[in-house]
Amino acid sequence: MKLKTFLMAVAFSVSVLGAGQASARDYISIVGSSTVYPFATVVAEKFGRSTAYSTPKIESTGSGGGMKLFCGGIGPQHPDISNASRRMKKSEQERCAKNGVRDIVEVKVGYDGIAIANSKRGPSFELSLKDVFLALAKQIPGPDGKLIDNPHQSWKDVNSSLPDSRIEVLGPPPTSGTRDAFVELAMEGGAKRFADLKALRSARGEDEVKGLMAKLGIPMSAYNKKGKKVFQAVAHAIREDGAYVEVGENDNLIVQKLGDNPDALGVFGFSFLDQNADKVQGSRIDGVDITFESIAKGDYPVSRPLYFYVKKAHVGTIPGIEGYLKEFSSAKAWGDEGYLADKGMIPMPVNEREAFGSDIQNLRSMSQL
Repeated sequence: MKLKTFLMAVAFSVSVLGAGQASARDYISIVGSSTVYPFATVVAEKFGRSTAYSTPKIESTGSGGGMKLFCGGIGPQHPDISNASRRMKKSEQERCAKNGVRDIVEVKVGYDGIAIANSKRGPSFELSLKDVFLALAKQIPGPDGKLIDNPHQSWKDVNSSLPDSRIEVLGPPPTSGTRDAFVELAMEGGAKRFADLKALRSARGEDEVKGLMAKLGIPMSAYNKKGKKVFQAVAHAIREDGAYVEVGENDNLIVQKLGDNPDALGVFGFSFLDQNADKVQGSRIDGVDITFESIAKGDYPVSRPLYFYVKKAHVGTIPGIEGYLKEFSSAKAWGDEGYLADKGMIPMPVNEREAFGSDIQNLRSMSQL
């Protein structure tokens, strides 16, 4: 009888927890991008001070790490919001759906540039996207056009006009949205400066793709009927011989290490450059300085949008989510003269703010990617 009573009590507890599990936490849980982290943090602090709700708890896990946690399922053990310095991937959306996370509100919050910077105690750099690719790609076109392992040891090896210092770039790991954007914008941009690689990116048909692969010396085992996939495998492959050093998801740590090593360069978001302008300097890329204005105008070639994603099932159960969204999307926050712009985020144009503000207000679920 005692055993039966115990099992009935357990069954009752499980049913209650299952029905109302999302109400078991009284604060908003946010994970994800280290680039979006400082923006989300200032919004959370403003929200916590101006309302009766608890200040949201934010973890800087990187975009990929945040998506993994966010897509883990529904309930208080899973985050409510995931920040991302690039758009959610189709594979992540599918993982979410597999775990019951099907209604997701996608919010673009603004824009950011990716700085390639060094200590102010070091020389200033003027780089082209081609220079970046030749310095950091695992393989580059050799004298005969075929890909070879990257032989460049110094920046002067890459371009005779650059300093004669060892190539050492501190940057984020593959789980980072900044890394994703860097390889897509900078590395791909540099790879496209080579005619055969550019042609491979747009190649169609087996004969054309295989012909370009043979010309570049790419093994046929890497064949994909979409030439773009073969191109990306080359353009996204960063060398692993010490020239590129994965420092982690903490952009502040990269800034700190640049202060200790004036010969190194670092890859991180513009807001960290802006907040540490007394210590580090951004490189000119393709003749354009990285500034608030050049990113806003679309002139700076290594810039990207920033996002966060909201688990719709948690809205109305986890207290405060609606208020946090309202604060983030207010003119005083993400507007042209908002406090997020003071932190280094580039505001969206008015029409984009209105569109995503409407998505927030109506909790409109994102479409299938």
